Amino acid sequence: MTADPAFSTELFQGCTDMAAAFRKAAKSRQREHRERSQPGFRKHLGLLEKKKDYKLRADDYRKKQEYLKALRKKALEKNPDEFYYKMTRVKLQDGVHIIKETKEEVTPEQLKLMRTQDVKYIEMKRVAEAKKIERLKSELHLLDFQGKQQNKHVFFFDTKKEVERFDVATHLQTAPELVDRVFNRPRIETLQKEKVKGVTNQTGLKRIAKERQKQYNCLTQRIEREKKLFVIAQKIQTRKDLMDKTQKVKVKKETVNSPAIYKFQSRRKR
Repeated sequence: MTADPAFSTELFQGCTDMAAAFRKAAKSRQREHRERSQPGFRKHLGLLEKKKDYKLRADDYRKKQEYLKALRKKALEKNPDEFYYKMTRVKLQDGVHIIKETKEEVTPEQLKLMRTQDVKYIEMKRVAEAKKIERLKSELHLLDFQGKQQNKHVFFFDTKKEVERFDVATHLQTAPELVDRVFNRPRIETLQKEKVKGVTNQTGLKRIAKERQKQYNCLTQRIEREKKLFVIAQKIQTRKDLMDKTQKVKVKKETVNSPAIYKFQSRRKR
């Protein structure tokens, strides 16, 4: 009579499960094993090292030894002529290589506006300044503006005698007092035929000149302010663009009068 193989396998599996259950029950009743602490007469030596503490210390020691071995090998195989571009941005301080921090070229006024205001607000103020500048230019015509490039008037002569006898007022047929003017310079015959219109007394002329100079100073200040706002808006926009994770390379460093220039990797967008 032959035994059934399936029945014998099930019987063996059942015996194995019962043995495992008995082992678990026996372990639950056995006494918990604890490692002894440091004896009283050795308390001055500190805590008694356990096996788990020794394992941690041994693993740490082994890891450090492997790291030192790798460094020795790297130092032996190092090429003294090798050069990395990172060397230009790293300095040795207390035996540790530290990357030099590049200071941003930003004035305190620019930094305050960049932290507190948005790029849309800066652009709005810049456009308002540009409109005021255009209005002032249309009113003043920039005829005797100090910042304007001085025009040149060249006279040509055939002989040296004509150059020696040359007189600007006579040549332009105007009064000597009006030669330095770049605008409203009438000829002598016009002055003889027509009456002078407007303010003629010295006090009134000085007052008009002072008002004109005040307007030119205001125009200069507005032009400078518009340039500063334009630079601040560009710097804010550059910092926003840098938040993109696209690969980029710095082409030009940031200065007080211009933002940093980056070249971004071209990426096709859907």
